[in-house]
Amino acid sequence: MTQDGVNKGRRRFLYIATGAMGAVGAVGVATPFVRSWFPSEKAKAIGAPVTVDISRLEPGEMRIAEWRGKPIFIVRRTEEAIANLKSDELVDRLSDPNSEVVSQQPEYAQNPARSRSEDLLVLEGVCTHLGCSPQFLPNVEPQSFDENWMGGFFCPCHGSRFDLAGRVFRGVPAPTNLVVPPHMIEGSMLTIGEDTA
Repeated sequence: MTQDGVNKGRRRFLYIATGAMGAVGAVGVATPFVRSWFPSEKAKAIGAPVTVDISRLEPGEMRIAEWRGKPIFIVRRTEEAIANLKSDELVDRLSDPNSEVVSQQPEYAQNPARSRSEDLLVLEGVCTHLGCSPQFLPNVEPQSFDENWMGGFFCPCHGSRFDLAGRVFRGVPAPTNLVVPPHMIEGSMLTIGEDTA
C-alpha cells in the first residue's frame, strides 16, 4: 500500500481479472456467430448424394427419391417406351427433341433416352414452367389433353406435357425439358448427385 492509500498490486489484479473476463465473454459471444458461417449438418445432408436400390424397379414403374429438396423421378422404361422415344411421330411434336439446352442434362444424357441407360430414366420431378410436380402417365392411350398420348408426364397445373425422356412438347407453357440430375449406375444401385466413381 502506498502513502495515498491505493494498493497498486490489487488494482493491477482487478485490471487483469476484468480484462480476462471480458475476453472470455467476447469469445463466448463470437463462437456462435462464427459457427453460423458454416453449413449445418442438415444443410450438408441436403446436398449430399443419394443412393437408391433399383433392383426391384419393374418395367413401367416409377419410384420417387429426394435430392436437394426436390423429388427425383426414377422410371424403368418398357421396350415399347424406349422404341417410342425415337419415333418420328413423337419427335416431331417435341420442342427440344435433341436436348440442345445444355444446362438441362449432363453431357452423357444428351441422347434420345436422356440417361446413361436406355431403360432407366432419372429426372427432377419439377415442371420447368412454375415448379409444379408433373403426374406420371406411362400408358400409351388417349388422354383428355392428348388423343395421341405415347406415355410421359403431365403437369395438371397449366397443362405442360413431357415424354418418357422428360422432353417438353411444343405449344405448352413449360419452356424447357425436365432437368436430368447428375447420376451414376453401379449394378443395382443408382447414385443421384454424383456422376464419377
